[in-house]
Amino acid sequence: MHELDIDIPGPDAVFIGGEWHSSTSTECIDVISPSTEDLLIRVAKPEIEDADAAVAAARTAYDSGPWPRMSVSERTETVRRFCTAMESIFPELTRAWAFESGAPLKHGTMMNEGASAMAWQASLDIAPTLPWEEDRGDAIIRREPTGTVLAILTNNGPVPLMAMKVVPALLAGCPVVVKHAPESQLTAHLIAEAARTVGFPPGVLSFLPAGTEVTQHLVSHPGIDLVTVTGSQVIARDILQRTAPRLARTALELGGKSPAILTEDVDLGEVMQTLGDGSSAFMGQICVLLSRIIVPRSRYSEVEAALVDYYTSLVIGDPFDAATDRGPLSVERARTRTEAFVDGAVAEGARIACGGKRPEGFPKGWYYEPTLLADVENKMTVAQEEVFGPVVCLIGYDDIEHAVQIANDTPYGLAAAVYSKDAPAALDIARKLRAGSVGVNVAGMSLSQPFGGVKQSGWGRECGPEGILEFTDLKQMLVAGGSSFLSQ
Repeated sequence: MHELDIDIPGPDAVFIGGEWHSSTSTECIDVISPSTEDLLIRVAKPEIEDADAAVAAARTAYDSGPWPRMSVSERTETVRRFCTAMESIFPELTRAWAFESGAPLKHGTMMNEGASAMAWQASLDIAPTLPWEEDRGDAIIRREPTGTVLAILTNNGPVPLMAMKVVPALLAGCPVVVKHAPESQLTAHLIAEAARTVGFPPGVLSFLPAGTEVTQHLVSHPGIDLVTVTGSQVIARDILQRTAPRLARTALELGGKSPAILTEDVDLGEVMQTLGDGSSAFMGQICVLLSRIIVPRSRYSEVEAALVDYYTSLVIGDPFDAATDRGPLSVERARTRTEAFVDGAVAEGARIACGGKRPEGFPKGWYYEPTLLADVENKMTVAQEEVFGPVVCLIGYDDIEHAVQIANDTPYGLAAAVYSKDAPAALDIARKLRAGSVGVNVAGMSLSQPFGGVKQSGWGRECGPEGILEFTDLKQMLVAGGSSFLSQ
């Protein structure tokens, strides 16, 4: 057992409008280790009164505070200090994530020091260059902050999602209420304290790692102008019902059932590392997971054997052990859900090629073996619904047109990949895929370019210039005399 060795700021407080405040609740949230199921710490439970205070602070900051009225350069420098403050505690944030979610340290380091830092640095660099105000001859077009933002984050990337949602919203001039997942207590408290040291104007940032009741109250709050969320379709539909009466803006990233198409000529030796990791990282708890691998029937057995070799070579164990490739699932309900999907798949005719069970030697913790399901038909439930666990479907195709048809035949459209020796052919396939991002001979996506889904994977874009402009409104200022008037 690893004792919690991180000093957690404000365990008995909530962070509202830039300062720690005593909690209005006598209840606490237990932070449980996914690895050992032991209690790590108890922290204050954010309540509806805290949510109201956070929204009120954000509302004042937007309506009459300096943040929306600062120059973009001034905002960028303040946000840059915030990002630097987070970077200075990367080791603590990575250990905190390992404690609260079971993310192996090497995965946390890659996601925090690699992906997060790259994403917010790209936003910081691009923000001052965006067309905040343009003279178009007969009118001036301004980009202005939309208003108060509620950012709903998941526990599978509390630091990267700061880079993808919160930093762009701040750069656009929006005060933000950050609603971390209730399982992200440690990282939420550490990031909140980093924000406090920066000295944002009052009300600009609040952090509430709260549960469902408080989240739904925030979504329904008339003081929130825009809700940005990473979550499931079920959550998104609930959000839309709650924001509809006031027509509040939403930006939705809703996961996927991402396909990877392998062509006849693919070199498995060259692509297996990216394909294997892209289909199994963080125990499948990744929105862009390549959970459907679509292969030519002529190479089906060969690909199956290669994937089995890859998945069974992964070291499952203690997230704090440098040798560990995969830790536990982050919450017990995720393992229960994974087991139900695997049982259902077998009942529908799928075959377990590897995994499909809890590993031996782990009497405690929410561990599950990386699982490959063979003989999967795309109509099966496991091929249509997001598991959000370590389960991959292997599906055969007859020709490339059939492969594209299979790839596009789900309600989702977040990410995809194509693996081929023929780059022009791979790009041609990529153009036919209904997905917000497609990797060619690589898994994942760029966090310095616009990212988001199509179909039921959501709407709106994160990262890149579009990710910042997502939090702005366009204003047309019609000027009598046009540009000639401005030059007088």
